Amino acid sequence: MAITRDYKTTITQCVESNPAFAKALLDEAMSLFLNGEPDVARLVLRDLVNATVGFETMAIKINKPSKSLHRMLSAKGNPTMDNLTKIVGVLKAQLNVTINVNTTVCNS
Repeated sequence: MAITRDYKTTITQCVESNPAFAKALLDEAMSLFLNGEPDVARLVLRDLVNATVGFETMAIKINKPSKSLHRMLSAKGNPTMDNLTKIVGVLKAQLNVTINVNTTVCNS
């Protein structure tokens, strides 16, 4: 019988022990949003919120009910750009990172 662990616990442990992993999750979420995969991006953000500030603290910081925050960051959630900006802002501050977007110009 294989020994398994809850993925939420694993992600939380990785985030707590490796700040680069947490930053990579935020980077991945932003890349997913920009590349047209918002449903997956919201789930990555949900995991990152769980592993860092927690939903109750995040709800207080962005002045939204915790239940609304849970719905926003579900696979079928539909957060406004204002709410996403607030969530990402709190995560950026928590992780002490800045976000830079690099673009590639294609000459056709």
